Amino acid sequence: MYDTTGIMMRDPMLQTTHLTKSFQSGERQLTVLEDVSFQVAAGSTMAIVGPSGSGKTTLLGLCAGLDVPTEGTVELCGQSLGTLTEDERAALRNQHVGFVFQTFQLIPTLTALENVMVPAELRGQKGVRPRAKDLLESVGLGDRLTHYPVQLSGGEQQRVALARAFINQPEILFADEPTGNLDAETGAVIEDLLFDLNEQAGTTLVLVTHDLDLARQTDRVVQLKAGRIASDEAAAVPQLRATG
Repeated sequence: MYDTTGIMMRDPMLQTTHLTKSFQSGERQLTVLEDVSFQVAAGSTMAIVGPSGSGKTTLLGLCAGLDVPTEGTVELCGQSLGTLTEDERAALRNQHVGFVFQTFQLIPTLTALENVMVPAELRGQKGVRPRAKDLLESVGLGDRLTHYPVQLSGGEQQRVALARAFINQPEILFADEPTGNLDAETGAVIEDLLFDLNEQAGTTLVLVTHDLDLARQTDRVVQLKAGRIASDEAAAVPQLRATG
């Protein structure tokens, strides 16, 4: 099996086929995505780029089963999302998927450590505190375990969100503009942490971003234009990502 760049792929972790999403706007039907098809190999990294309104976030939501398409299919972690109920899709996400958003979405009444533990506790796991502490230490927040979100900077809150995303050892991570609310210096730190954690865990990464420099750090860049795939190719300079 080959992708659009001619590279042989492993079994896909994510596959979309003729994906279309339309909304009714008054008497008009607005098509946000049209006939989008691609595959993402397990363990690979991919960026989705495009101008505002091109359908990037809508596509990410469909891929993660947060919304349903008007037409077409999504297969995630070997499951056809169209055959699942909303509760079954939620269970699939909780079991296999991690998320990082532009807005950090931390629970304000919980400490950093407690925020990281939440996804694992929702799965009924016991004894997750040591792993949560290790993850926070790995993102440089070993001295912020008992701090609440309001006591943390934006960059620190996104570090907590990164640790939370990996607590359940997801097979695939969806990141929507993970550095969009951060200054350039802080964003660069978050980028390095994201790729480092992802590489250590062997997680598949699908990243939505308007930042082409960030996109080029992935294996592959899919560009959307007016809801369609305008290009799909290997990133030009993935080797330029700083390490450490």
